[in-house]
Amino acid sequence: MPDQLAQHHQRSLSDGERLAWLRLIRSANVGPGTFFRLLERFGTATRALDALPALARRGGRAGAIRIASQAEAARELEAAQRIGATLLAWGEPAYPPLLAHIHDPPPVIYARGRRELLAKKTIGVVGARNASVNGRRFAKKLAADLGAGGLMVASGLARGIDVAAHDGALATGTAAVLGGGVDVVYPAENRALYDRIAETGVLLSEVPPGTQPQARHFPRRNRIISGMARGVVVVEASPRSGSLITARLALEQGREVFAVPGAAMDPRARGTNHLIREGATLTESADDVFAVLAESRPPPTPELPIIIQDVTNELTDTEDAPSARDQVIAALGPTPTTVDELLRVCQFSQAVVSTVLLELELAGRLERHPGSKVSLLMDH
Repeated sequence: MPDQLAQHHQRSLSDGERLAWLRLIRSANVGPGTFFRLLERFGTATRALDALPALARRGGRAGAIRIASQAEAARELEAAQRIGATLLAWGEPAYPPLLAHIHDPPPVIYARGRRELLAKKTIGVVGARNASVNGRRFAKKLAADLGAGGLMVASGLARGIDVAAHDGALATGTAAVLGGGVDVVYPAENRALYDRIAETGVLLSEVPPGTQPQARHFPRRNRIISGMARGVVVVEASPRSGSLITARLALEQGREVFAVPGAAMDPRARGTNHLIREGATLTESADDVFAVLAESRPPPTPELPIIIQDVTNELTDTEDAPSARDQVIAALGPTPTTVDELLRVCQFSQAVVSTVLLELELAGRLERHPGSKVSLLMDH
């Protein structure tokens, strides 16, 4: 872990830092990856906020970039306080430990309920919304057995398998990761379960309180379920379901993947049977999960990107600056290319290329893809 980010590790933020972190992640074109690139580059969120307008302008943004105000951030924190939710920042002691080490962790996440449960070893249990009666029964028993064995069960409070998993793990504590705000019950029929989890478990969300869930929120929700867990169990899943996305994310994050086999004629078994063919652990009981976790090492901690220092001067105060930007932009296109390939083509230092990419990203002209790939958004 780079030195400048290591100082945030296991350290509680001051009230001023917390506001600055919240302002930065709520500003335009700043997602989790961009947030950490800015933090590495400038050392603090306050300095990054000061630099945003110039970076976006150099990236080709015509108008001013929208920066979340101090008042907006303060109102969001007050709203969370009113509902009894706490904002946990990356690197703070209460932040879910394994989640801190995925490649795009939420810089801040809201927790409502028993925060101390986040320190427990966690297993994700997910599956079909239109689950079969047998699938629900199995998920409930599996979750109860996993909880009795000392694991916290995490899921997404969706219909079907998620509800059954939470229900089975209520006695031992369960984590529900939400697609909307930590105070928004979705679907509404899960109100009673939501209330019980608020009392005996923990509710998590990375979006502001009051936010209604949208389709784009759910893949991000899924990466939190897999990211905070040692592994993910998929009980039932059709071939294109969100549960398979969670399984793919788990693999990318170095987590174990478990799948419950099903009848060949049931479309809800096609996804899980496919996972087993691809190497997921065939799972018929909690013992299958415990056996694998007992032998497996904890998930790897990926290295965060290098720290870029004093790049602003390097790019703005030299005659090469326009040339560097022009060459990087010329090398980019709508088809994703790796950053390594850009470095080879452009022949500039990694610091310079990284800064140009950051400028384009803040200007809304760059899209990042898995595998350290980037592409230019062509509608600019």
